[in-house]
Amino acid sequence: MKPGMFKSLLAATLLLAAPLAAQDHAAPTDSTVQDSAAVAAQAQHAAPEAEHAAGPVDIITPHITNSDHMEVPWPVFPFFKEVHLPKWEPIHVGPLTLDMSPSKHVVMLLLGATVLFVVMLLVAGAHQRASRAGVAPKGAANAIEAMILYIRNEVILPNVGHHGEGFVPYLLTAFFFILTLNLLGLVPYGSTATGNISVTATLAILTFITVELAGIRAQGLGYLNTIFYWNNELPILMRPLLFLIMSPVEIIGKFTKPFALAIRLFANMTAGHIVVLAFVGLIFTFGNVISVGPFVMATLVMLLELLVAFLQAFIFTLLSSVFIGQIREAHH
Repeated sequence: MKPGMFKSLLAATLLLAAPLAAQDHAAPTDSTVQDSAAVAAQAQHAAPEAEHAAGPVDIITPHITNSDHMEVPWPVFPFFKEVHLPKWEPIHVGPLTLDMSPSKHVVMLLLGATVLFVVMLLVAGAHQRASRAGVAPKGAANAIEAMILYIRNEVILPNVGHHGEGFVPYLLTAFFFILTLNLLGLVPYGSTATGNISVTATLAILTFITVELAGIRAQGLGYLNTIFYWNNELPILMRPLLFLIMSPVEIIGKFTKPFALAIRLFANMTAGHIVVLAFVGLIFTFGNVISVGPFVMATLVMLLELLVAFLQAFIFTLLSSVFIGQIREAHH
Protein backbone atom coordinates (compact mmCIF):
# COMPACT_ATOMS: atom_id res chain seq x y z
CA MET A 1 0.00 0.00 0.00
CA LYS A 2 1.35 3.46 -0.90
CA PRO A 3 2.17 5.76 2.05
CA GLY A 4 -0.21 8.46 0.76
CA MET A 5 -3.10 6.01 0.50
CA PHE A 6 -2.49 4.71 4.02
CA LYS A 7 -2.40 8.25 5.43
CA SER A 8 -5.72 9.04 3.76
CA LEU A 9 -7.22 5.85 5.15
CA LEU A 10 -5.97 6.65 8.63
CA ALA A 11 -7.27 10.23 8.42
CA ALA A 12 -10.74 9.04 7.40
CA THR A 13 -10.81 6.56 10.25
CA LEU A 14 -9.71 9.28 12.68
CA LEU A 15 -12.60 11.48 11.59
CA LEU A 16 -15.15 8.70 12.01
CA ALA A 17 -13.67 7.77 15.39
CA ALA A 18 -13.56 11.35 16.67
CA PRO A 19 -15.67 10.57 19.75
CA LEU A 20 -13.17 7.84 20.61
CA ALA A 21 -10.28 10.24 20.36
CA ALA A 22 -12.30 12.72 22.40
CA GLN A 23 -11.69 10.71 25.53
CA ASP A 24 -8.51 12.79 26.03
CA HIS A 25 -10.93 15.69 26.77
CA ALA A 26 -8.64 18.32 25.25
CA ALA A 27 -6.93 19.18 21.98
CA PRO A 28 -3.15 18.73 22.13
CA THR A 29 -1.06 21.88 22.42
CA ASP A 30 2.53 22.45 21.28
CA SER A 31 3.80 22.01 24.84
CA THR A 32 1.84 18.77 25.16
CA VAL A 33 3.46 17.43 21.99
CA GLN A 34 6.93 18.41 23.21
CA ASP A 35 6.34 16.83 26.60
CA SER A 36 5.10 13.65 24.95
CA ALA A 37 8.21 13.49 22.75
CA ALA A 38 10.46 13.93 25.79
CA VAL A 39 8.65 11.21 27.71
CA ALA A 40 8.91 8.87 24.72
CA ALA A 41 12.66 9.50 24.44
CA GLN A 42 13.18 8.75 28.12
CA ALA A 43 11.07 5.60 27.90
CA GLN A 44 13.44 4.12 25.31
CA HIS A 45 16.22 4.04 27.93
CA ALA A 46 14.07 3.00 30.89
CA ALA A 47 13.95 -0.46 32.40
CA PRO A 48 11.52 -2.93 30.76
CA GLU A 49 9.42 -2.90 33.94
CA ALA A 50 8.70 0.78 33.38
CA GLU A 51 6.61 -0.08 30.36
CA HIS A 52 3.97 -1.53 32.67
CA ALA A 53 4.19 1.19 35.32
CA ALA A 54 1.18 2.99 33.91
CA GLY A 55 -1.98 0.93 33.53
CA PRO A 56 -3.76 0.50 30.20
CA VAL A 57 -5.81 3.45 29.00
CA ASP A 58 -9.55 2.73 28.90
CA ILE A 59 -10.86 4.21 25.64
CA ILE A 60 -13.96 2.03 25.26
CA THR A 61 -15.89 2.41 28.52
CA PRO A 62 -16.02 6.26 28.45
CA HIS A 63 -17.43 6.13 24.93
CA ILE A 64 -20.36 3.83 25.69
CA THR A 65 -21.24 5.25 29.12
CA ASN A 66 -23.06 8.42 30.06
CA SER A 67 -21.21 11.65 30.88
CA ASP A 68 -21.68 15.35 31.62
CA HIS A 69 -20.01 16.51 28.41
CA MET A 70 -20.36 15.99 24.66
CA GLU A 71 -18.05 16.13 21.67
CA VAL A 72 -19.20 18.33 18.79
CA PRO A 73 -17.66 18.72 15.28
CA TRP A 74 -14.83 21.24 15.02
CA PRO A 75 -12.91 22.28 11.87
CA VAL A 76 -9.50 22.18 13.62
CA PHE A 77 -7.60 18.99 14.45
CA PRO A 78 -8.55 16.71 16.15
CA PHE A 79 -11.91 17.71 14.58
CA PHE A 80 -13.92 17.84 17.81
CA LYS A 81 -14.57 20.22 20.64
CA GLU A 82 -15.65 19.17 24.09
CA VAL A 83 -18.75 20.94 25.40
CA HIS A 84 -19.62 20.61 29.06
CA LEU A 85 -23.31 20.40 29.84
CA PRO A 86 -24.84 22.68 32.50
CA LYS A 87 -24.79 21.50 36.09
CA TRP A 88 -27.89 22.24 38.16
CA GLU A 89 -28.44 22.19 41.88
CA PRO A 90 -29.79 18.82 43.09
CA ILE A 91 -33.43 18.58 44.12
CA HIS A 92 -34.09 17.20 47.58
CA VAL A 93 -37.27 15.17 48.02
CA GLY A 94 -37.31 13.94 51.60
CA PRO A 95 -34.30 11.64 52.04
CA LEU A 96 -33.76 11.45 48.26
CA THR A 97 -31.40 13.70 46.32
CA LEU A 98 -32.23 13.97 42.62
CA ASP A 99 -29.69 15.32 40.16
CA MET A 100 -31.72 16.70 37.25
CA SER A 101 -28.70 18.01 35.36
CA PRO A 102 -28.70 17.08 31.66
CA SER A 103 -26.28 14.38 30.55
CA LYS A 104 -25.07 13.19 27.17
CA HIS A 105 -27.77 10.56 26.85
CA VAL A 106 -30.47 13.00 27.96
CA VAL A 107 -29.40 15.30 25.14
CA MET A 108 -29.53 12.39 22.69
CA LEU A 109 -33.03 11.51 23.92
CA LEU A 110 -34.21 15.07 23.36
CA LEU A 111 -32.47 15.20 19.98
CA GLY A 112 -34.03 11.88 18.96
CA ALA A 113 -37.51 13.04 20.00
CA THR A 114 -37.06 16.32 18.10
CA VAL A 115 -35.80 14.59 14.95
CA LEU A 116 -38.65 12.07 15.06
CA PHE A 117 -41.25 14.82 15.62
CA VAL A 118 -39.99 16.91 12.70
CA VAL A 119 -39.66 13.92 10.35
CA MET A 120 -43.17 12.68 11.11
CA LEU A 121 -44.62 16.16 10.61
CA LEU A 122 -42.94 16.37 7.20
CA VAL A 123 -44.17 12.87 6.31
CA ALA A 124 -47.74 13.74 7.37
CA GLY A 125 -47.61 16.92 5.30
CA ALA A 126 -46.31 15.06 2.26
CA HIS A 127 -49.02 12.41 2.68
CA GLN A 128 -51.76 15.05 2.85
CA ARG A 129 -50.48 16.82 -0.27
CA ALA A 130 -50.29 13.50 -2.12
CA SER A 131 -53.81 12.57 -1.01
CA ARG A 132 -55.21 15.86 -2.27
CA ALA A 133 -53.45 15.31 -5.57
CA GLY A 134 -54.77 11.74 -5.77
CA VAL A 135 -51.31 10.17 -6.00
CA ALA A 136 -49.07 8.16 -3.69
CA PRO A 137 -46.37 10.01 -1.70
CA LYS A 138 -42.87 9.80 -3.11
CA GLY A 139 -39.35 9.37 -1.77
CA ALA A 140 -38.72 9.13 1.96
CA ALA A 141 -42.37 9.85 2.79
CA ASN A 142 -43.40 6.79 0.79
CA ALA A 143 -40.78 4.61 2.50
CA ILE A 144 -41.80 5.71 6.02
CA GLU A 145 -45.48 5.23 5.19
CA ALA A 146 -44.69 1.70 4.02
CA MET A 147 -42.87 1.02 7.30
CA ILE A 148 -45.81 2.34 9.31
CA LEU A 149 -48.31 0.21 7.43
CA TYR A 150 -46.14 -2.90 7.71
CA ILE A 151 -45.58 -2.52 11.47
CA ARG A 152 -49.27 -1.79 12.02
CA ASN A 153 -50.80 -4.45 9.81
CA GLU A 154 -48.25 -7.26 10.05
CA VAL A 155 -46.78 -6.87 13.55
CA ILE A 156 -49.06 -4.98 15.93
CA LEU A 157 -52.64 -5.87 15.01
CA PRO A 158 -52.13 -9.64 14.43
CA ASN A 159 -50.41 -10.01 17.82
CA VAL A 160 -52.45 -7.59 19.91
CA GLY A 161 -55.68 -9.16 18.70
CA HIS A 162 -59.15 -7.85 17.89
CA HIS A 163 -59.94 -4.22 18.67
CA GLY A 164 -56.25 -3.51 19.08
CA GLU A 165 -56.24 -0.16 17.26
CA GLY A 166 -55.86 1.69 20.55
CA PHE A 167 -52.38 0.22 21.05
CA VAL A 168 -51.09 1.18 17.60
CA PRO A 169 -50.02 4.78 18.46
CA TYR A 170 -47.92 3.71 21.46
CA LEU A 171 -46.27 0.76 19.71
CA LEU A 172 -45.51 2.74 16.54
CA THR A 173 -44.04 5.55 18.66
CA ALA A 174 -41.87 3.04 20.55
CA PHE A 175 -40.64 1.52 17.27
CA PHE A 176 -39.64 4.77 15.59
CA PHE A 177 -38.27 6.34 18.77
CA ILE A 178 -35.98 3.37 19.45
CA LEU A 179 -34.98 3.24 15.79
CA THR A 180 -34.09 6.95 15.81
CA LEU A 181 -31.97 6.61 18.97
CA ASN A 182 -30.20 3.56 17.53
CA LEU A 183 -29.37 5.37 14.29
CA LEU A 184 -28.15 8.50 16.10
CA GLY A 185 -25.63 6.28 17.86
CA LEU A 186 -24.10 5.38 14.49
CA VAL A 187 -23.54 9.01 13.48
CA PRO A 188 -20.05 10.44 14.13
CA TYR A 189 -19.96 12.44 17.39
CA GLY A 190 -23.27 10.83 18.37
CA SER A 191 -24.06 8.55 21.28
CA THR A 192 -26.41 5.59 21.63
CA ALA A 193 -28.93 6.39 24.34
CA THR A 194 -30.35 2.87 24.04
CA GLY A 195 -26.96 1.64 25.23
CA ASN A 196 -27.92 3.03 28.64
CA ILE A 197 -29.73 0.53 30.86
CA SER A 198 -31.72 3.36 32.47
CA VAL A 199 -33.18 4.31 29.08
CA THR A 200 -34.07 0.77 28.06
CA ALA A 201 -35.47 0.05 31.54
CA THR A 202 -37.74 3.10 31.27
CA LEU A 203 -38.99 1.95 27.87
CA ALA A 204 -39.60 -1.52 29.30
CA ILE A 205 -41.48 -0.08 32.30
CA LEU A 206 -43.75 1.87 29.95
CA THR A 207 -44.49 -1.35 28.10
CA PHE A 208 -45.07 -3.15 31.41
CA ILE A 209 -47.63 -0.53 32.46
CA THR A 210 -49.33 -0.72 29.06
CA VAL A 211 -49.51 -4.52 29.22
CA GLU A 212 -50.98 -4.60 32.73
CA LEU A 213 -53.54 -1.87 31.98
CA ALA A 214 -54.52 -3.75 28.83
CA GLY A 215 -55.09 -6.88 30.93
CA ILE A 216 -57.18 -5.03 33.52
CA ARG A 217 -59.29 -3.39 30.84
CA ALA A 218 -59.84 -6.58 28.86
CA GLN A 219 -60.49 -9.00 31.74
CA GLY A 220 -61.79 -7.00 34.65
CA LEU A 221 -61.67 -9.15 37.78
CA GLY A 222 -60.37 -11.99 35.63
CA TYR A 223 -57.07 -10.08 35.61
CA LEU A 224 -56.39 -11.57 39.05
CA ASN A 225 -56.01 -14.95 37.34
CA THR A 226 -52.82 -13.64 35.73
CA ILE A 227 -51.40 -13.16 39.25
CA PHE A 228 -52.94 -15.93 41.34
CA TYR A 229 -53.04 -19.34 39.70
CA TRP A 230 -56.33 -21.16 40.24
CA ASN A 231 -57.30 -23.89 37.76
CA ASN A 232 -60.92 -25.02 38.12
CA GLU A 233 -60.27 -28.00 35.86
CA LEU A 234 -57.92 -29.67 38.35
CA PRO A 235 -59.04 -31.98 41.19
CA ILE A 236 -60.05 -29.99 44.26
CA LEU A 237 -57.09 -31.25 46.32
CA MET A 238 -54.57 -30.19 43.65
CA ARG A 239 -55.81 -26.63 43.33
CA PRO A 240 -54.37 -25.23 46.60
CA LEU A 241 -51.05 -26.98 46.03
CA LEU A 242 -50.62 -25.59 42.53
CA PHE A 243 -51.86 -22.22 43.76
CA LEU A 244 -48.92 -22.05 46.18
CA ILE A 245 -46.44 -23.27 43.57
CA MET A 246 -47.57 -21.43 40.45
CA SER A 247 -48.65 -18.06 41.86
CA PRO A 248 -45.05 -16.97 42.57
CA VAL A 249 -44.13 -18.16 39.08
CA GLU A 250 -46.92 -16.02 37.59
CA ILE A 251 -45.77 -12.97 39.55
CA ILE A 252 -42.12 -13.47 38.57
CA GLY A 253 -43.18 -13.92 34.95
CA LYS A 254 -44.75 -10.46 34.94
CA PHE A 255 -41.39 -8.89 35.74
CA THR A 256 -39.15 -11.11 33.63
CA LYS A 257 -40.85 -9.91 30.43
CA PRO A 258 -39.98 -6.20 30.80
CA PHE A 259 -36.58 -7.23 32.21
CA ALA A 260 -35.89 -9.21 29.03
CA LEU A 261 -36.97 -6.23 26.89
CA ALA A 262 -34.61 -3.88 28.71
CA ILE A 263 -31.60 -6.21 28.78
CA ARG A 264 -31.96 -7.36 25.16
CA LEU A 265 -32.00 -3.83 23.74
CA PHE A 266 -29.26 -2.58 26.07
CA ALA A 267 -26.92 -5.54 25.50
CA ASN A 268 -27.25 -5.61 21.71
CA MET A 269 -26.65 -1.88 21.25
CA THR A 270 -23.72 -1.85 23.69
CA ALA A 271 -22.01 -4.98 22.36
CA GLY A 272 -21.86 -3.74 18.78
CA HIS A 273 -20.22 -0.47 19.79
CA ILE A 274 -17.65 -2.26 21.93
CA VAL A 275 -16.66 -4.41 18.95
CA VAL A 276 -16.36 -1.38 16.65
CA LEU A 277 -14.30 0.58 19.17
CA ALA A 278 -12.04 -2.43 19.74
CA PHE A 279 -11.26 -2.60 16.01
CA VAL A 280 -10.73 1.17 15.86
CA GLY A 281 -8.32 0.86 18.77
CA LEU A 282 -6.40 -1.81 16.85
CA ILE A 283 -6.10 0.55 13.88
CA PHE A 284 -4.27 3.14 15.98
CA THR A 285 -2.34 0.48 17.87
CA PHE A 286 -0.78 -1.04 14.74
CA GLY A 287 -0.34 2.22 12.83
CA ASN A 288 0.88 0.40 9.72
CA VAL A 289 -0.38 -1.67 6.81
CA ILE A 290 -1.76 -4.28 9.24
CA SER A 291 -4.36 -1.65 10.24
CA VAL A 292 -6.22 -2.36 7.00
CA GLY A 293 -7.59 -5.57 8.52
CA PRO A 294 -9.18 -3.92 11.60
CA PHE A 295 -10.40 -1.08 9.37
CA VAL A 296 -12.26 -3.51 7.10
CA MET A 297 -13.67 -5.40 10.07
CA ALA A 298 -14.81 -2.16 11.75
CA THR A 299 -16.56 -1.13 8.53
CA LEU A 300 -18.34 -4.48 8.25
CA VAL A 301 -19.43 -4.37 11.88
CA MET A 302 -20.77 -0.85 11.33
CA LEU A 303 -22.88 -2.15 8.46
CA LEU A 304 -24.09 -4.94 10.73
CA GLU A 305 -24.89 -2.35 13.40
CA LEU A 306 -27.13 -0.59 10.88
CA LEU A 307 -29.11 -3.81 10.51
CA VAL A 308 -29.16 -4.32 14.29
CA ALA A 309 -30.57 -0.79 14.77
CA PHE A 310 -33.65 -1.73 12.74
CA LEU A 311 -33.82 -5.27 14.09
CA GLN A 312 -33.81 -4.29 17.78
CA ALA A 313 -36.53 -1.68 17.28
CA PHE A 314 -38.57 -4.32 15.44
CA ILE A 315 -38.05 -6.96 18.15
CA PHE A 316 -38.98 -4.56 20.96
CA THR A 317 -42.22 -3.66 19.16
CA LEU A 318 -42.98 -7.28 18.26
CA LEU A 319 -42.52 -8.58 21.81
CA SER A 320 -44.49 -5.69 23.28
CA SER A 321 -47.36 -6.54 20.92
CA VAL A 322 -47.15 -10.22 21.85
CA PHE A 323 -47.20 -9.44 25.59
CA ILE A 324 -50.24 -7.20 25.19
CA GLY A 325 -52.04 -9.84 23.11
CA GLN A 326 -51.23 -12.59 25.60
CA ILE A 327 -52.63 -10.78 28.62
CA ARG A 328 -55.75 -9.70 26.76
CA GLU A 329 -56.49 -13.33 25.93
CA ALA A 330 -54.98 -14.87 29.09
CA HIS A 331 -56.82 -17.81 30.62
CA HIS A 332 -56.05 -20.83 32.78
